[in-house]
Amino acid sequence: MHRIEKDLVGEIEIEKSALYGIHSVRARENFPDNTPFHIEWYKALGSVKRACYETYKNFKFAAQQKYEDKKINLPFFSDEIIDSMTSVAKEIEEGKYFEWFIVPAISGGAGTSINLNINEIIANATLLTLNYQPGDYNKIDPFENANIYQSTNDVIPTSLKVATLKLLLELEDEINLLRQEVEKKESKYRNALRIGYTQMQEAVPTSYGRLFSTYSDALSRDWWRISKCFERIKTVNLGGSAIGTGLTVPRYFIKEVVKTLQNITGLPIAQAENLQDNTSNHDSFVEIHGILKAHAVNLEKMVSDLRLLSSDFQTQKELNIPAKQTGSSIMPGKINPVIPEFVISAAHKIYSNDNLISSLAGQGCLELNPYLPTIGHALIESLKLLIAANKTLKDNLFPELEVESEKAQKKLLLSPTIATVLLPFIGYKKATLIAKTMKKKKCDIFTANTELAFINPEKLKQLLEAENILKEGFTLGELYDDGN
Repeated sequence: MHRIEKDLVGEIEIEKSALYGIHSVRARENFPDNTPFHIEWYKALGSVKRACYETYKNFKFAAQQKYEDKKINLPFFSDEIIDSMTSVAKEIEEGKYFEWFIVPAISGGAGTSINLNINEIIANATLLTLNYQPGDYNKIDPFENANIYQSTNDVIPTSLKVATLKLLLELEDEINLLRQEVEKKESKYRNALRIGYTQMQEAVPTSYGRLFSTYSDALSRDWWRISKCFERIKTVNLGGSAIGTGLTVPRYFIKEVVKTLQNITGLPIAQAENLQDNTSNHDSFVEIHGILKAHAVNLEKMVSDLRLLSSDFQTQKELNIPAKQTGSSIMPGKINPVIPEFVISAAHKIYSNDNLISSLAGQGCLELNPYLPTIGHALIESLKLLIAANKTLKDNLFPELEVESEKAQKKLLLSPTIATVLLPFIGYKKATLIAKTMKKKKCDIFTANTELAFINPEKLKQLLEAENILKEGFTLGELYDDGN
């Protein structure tokens, strides 16, 4: 069974029970892409629509109270319709009717198709609620009713910011939880000595605690920067209508709708002082995505280090990441570093999204940016990838990550780099001779020093204790009492 719907282009046959309408079908045909629209954005649209309907009802009540004895030349629709649409919008907030949202993620038209698909769902779901049939737009119309005092150009960017703010809260929590796991390793291996590397060559002694501290501090900076994103995108243009001038919208609605949205979402949303600027320019999305990119960089650096240290290139590897799944369909017993590989893949997708968002934000033209659907899709994708990356590191990598401390220390004592510790006490030339002896005879530093007798053995033992190697710098007192 089908119904016929018409628009200014013509008419289309639509499944009779469908909650989408002709505008959604045209979008699906015009944009034949299978990339699904993010449900987080869909739910946020429900919040924005609900705020608009609640504000409309309050406006209607205020107008009737003020002009109770006079005829208002404005055809308000019934509270029954308003309340039913509000209920449907709340259901959309919860993810209901998502199967009827058929506009793909990548579309043209600045999000008009997205807005119209939501409007059609709201109108048709409301019709069913009130015992009418979908498509009976004489009773409830996607334009006249569902879109009351709204424009695509204020509804779509506002809903994107609502979705983004919610995902930022989730990301903030995940970064904090991951940081706590990293700090556990920092504390556990605080004095676990290891060889430090520069340019992938052995350099100077350090510790695993110090290594993990670099990750922990980077994550702390990420958390701080993410917290600042809220300030960058909390202003919205809802109420501004087509280009931010508020044309065709009651002043009451403009002044109240964002407050209503703030109450509904519990988010720190505020109406932009310059609604036209907020409609025309999307540099705030570019700015916050740059912060997301910085976090992706830190995650990639961290997991690249861990993948290298736990790889089979390390013939005497001392750091082990957990085995999570079979690594080959043909090589028995092979285990791959799948968690770091996932995080690195996610990071590079975020880098490409950053270029996409920057490029398309710059393609905005005069009063509007027609590429907001693609910008929004990329932004939400990056947020979800970062949430997933932090979550899997927190759940699947760091809890079972282990360092073989004794093996690491033994390897360090056999490395000529350990001679660097002695520079302030015996000078560069003698330290070099110790390093050359260690290399030539493949012995540890104690054996080399016994042969060369450059420093008191007890003093050497003291200098090579973790607390001495890991303290910052030396004092003149230490040089004065050098044990010789």
